[in-house]
Amino acid sequence: GQIDIYLFDQLLRGRILPGMRILDAGCGNGRNLVYLLRTAAALGYQIFGADASAWAVQSVRQLAAELAPEIPPENFRIESLQAMSFADVSVDFVICSAVLHFAESDENFLEMLHGCWRLLVPGGMFFCRLASSIGTEHQIQPLGERRFLLPDGSERYLVDEAYLLELTRKLDAQLLDPLKTTVVQNQRSMTTWVLRKNAA
Repeated sequence: GQIDIYLFDQLLRGRILPGMRILDAGCGNGRNLVYLLRTAAALGYQIFGADASAWAVQSVRQLAAELAPEIPPENFRIESLQAMSFADVSVDFVICSAVLHFAESDENFLEMLHGCWRLLVPGGMFFCRLASSIGTEHQIQPLGERRFLLPDGSERYLVDEAYLLELTRKLDAQLLDPLKTTVVQNQRSMTTWVLRKNAA
C-alpha cells in the first residue's frame, strides 16, 4: 500500500513481530495498515486504530473488512489521540505518523503524546513521524507555542532535536534509532522518532 517508508524499515528489521497488538493512532484512511491487515491472520497481529475523522474510521473499517474480516470493526474508533478509549498498557506497537504536528499548542501536543504513550506495555515501541524545524530553521516563521508558518504555506507545530531528546528522557524511554530527518525541498522537514518504553 502507501506505507510510510520508515515504518516499512521497522518491518524489514524485524521490530514488528508476529502476535503483536498494533495501534495506528491517527490512522487516517489506513495507508500504513494495508500490509498488517493482509497478514493479520497468518501472523497473529491484533490491529487497532483511532482517528478524529468519522470518514477516516469508516474507510479503515471497510479496508479491514476486505483484508482481515476476522478483526472486529469496533477495533477502529472515532476518537482523538488524547481521549482514546483503549485500555492503558494494552498494545505492543504504536504508529503515530504525520499527526502530532497538528497540535494547537504545547499542552495539546503533550496531551496527544501521552494519550499514545499510556497505551504501550513496558518494552513496547512508539513509531512517530512528525514535522520538525530541523534543517529548515531559517525558512520558517514563528507563530508562538512552537507553531510555525512553513515555506509550503501550511502552519504546523514543530519540534526540534533538543525537544525530542528531552521528551525521550521525560518519558523514561530508549531512543531505538538516531533521529532521522527528511528535508522536502523548500517545503518542510519530517523527522522519525522511534522509542522503546522502559520497563517500570
